[in-house]
Amino acid sequence: MNFLPSTVKKGALFGLLFFLSHITLIAQDGKAIFSANCATCHALDKVITGPALRGVNERGPWTNRANLHKWVHNPSAFIPTTEYTKSLAASMNGQIMPSFPQLTDKDIDAIFDYIAKAPAPGTPTGGPTPTGETQPSGNGELIFGIISIILAIIALILMQVNSNLKKLSDDKEEILRPEPVPFWRNKIYIALFAVILFVVGGFYVAKSAIGLGRQRGYQPTQPIYFSHKVHAGVNQINCLYCHGSAWESKHAGIPTLNICMNCHKAINAYEKGPKILDEDGKEINGTAEIAKLYQYAGFTPGPGATWDPSKGKSPQWVKIHNLPDHVYFNHAQHTRVGGVQCQTCHGNIQEMNKVFQASELSMGWCINCHRESKVQFNYNDSTGNKFYSIYEKFHNDIKSGKMDSVTVKDIGGLECQKCHY
Repeated sequence: MNFLPSTVKKGALFGLLFFLSHITLIAQDGKAIFSANCATCHALDKVITGPALRGVNERGPWTNRANLHKWVHNPSAFIPTTEYTKSLAASMNGQIMPSFPQLTDKDIDAIFDYIAKAPAPGTPTGGPTPTGETQPSGNGELIFGIISIILAIIALILMQVNSNLKKLSDDKEEILRPEPVPFWRNKIYIALFAVILFVVGGFYVAKSAIGLGRQRGYQPTQPIYFSHKVHAGVNQINCLYCHGSAWESKHAGIPTLNICMNCHKAINAYEKGPKILDEDGKEINGTAEIAKLYQYAGFTPGPGATWDPSKGKSPQWVKIHNLPDHVYFNHAQHTRVGGVQCQTCHGNIQEMNKVFQASELSMGWCINCHRESKVQFNYNDSTGNKFYSIYEKFHNDIKSGKMDSVTVKDIGGLECQKCHY
């Protein structure tokens, strides 16, 4: 029996659809925030730089969301407050997670809601992986290719069957027709083969052409074997100590010999650190690499050490992360204004002995980041950027509840002239 008016049914259906879409949107936001801020150091089911995060909502103080908010905003301040976080810091060799003051409590809740609801390992999900790259939902291309070949074979068989049936019919009716043209001389077959060859060849040519100029995995040999794992990882040297211009300039810059010698005037041997292994597993002599630095710097170690910086000669470092000449990229705009962590683009640099290009750095890769990355849009407090005061419409939409956040895309991050002019 039908007791409800149709308008009530439609309203209920619309409300249900709206509710479900709202839940999906929240989950997607959590996944996007996780990919942009957490995935360089954390995975759900394995230890990377930081611990695996699946089930984190049920551990120690993290059962209380307020503690999670404090932790993400300022981990170093929260560590001394509980035994759990003290032991966690000790187990990670003193490595402390960077602070994320730009994330709101709502952003943090979205991240941990996503972690709690993320599918278990082995569940096909598709979409972005924790590293921000697109994960194929399966062997779609292979299946599509197999189906296409099968259909083409079936089509050829049916054409041959049709030709044979027509010949039998003509023979029965005693209709004289010319001898059929062999398939290798048949214009229809030749045209069909040419079309298939053109489509398949075009697909692979286009796929290969898209990758031209991309250097993901590029790992050149440098004049000195400089281990970022030893410096940024084990010794916790801040990236900005060596690459200070990344905070205030377009270029990150290569550290001068003076910066290197600030420490290595006193550190002339590599003795207490972990073994430095190259990509082939061969041990690198750290002390010998420091000696190369002294040779470039014109420094004579030992008693009565002398150093004349004017005689120094900078090593010919090989640039790894290259962008096309027609692309404008500003480090300060991303690190200082956007709060983007170095690992977002450069991978887990603190774990690399020999640095390589970890990210694709393609236009699509950058655009996807602009679509997902949120900006610190609140300019009323000390952490905000008053430049965003010009976006009055977005501020009004946030106040009225039409928007809950603003991404780089919303403020023109997809406009061509932002990167090409």
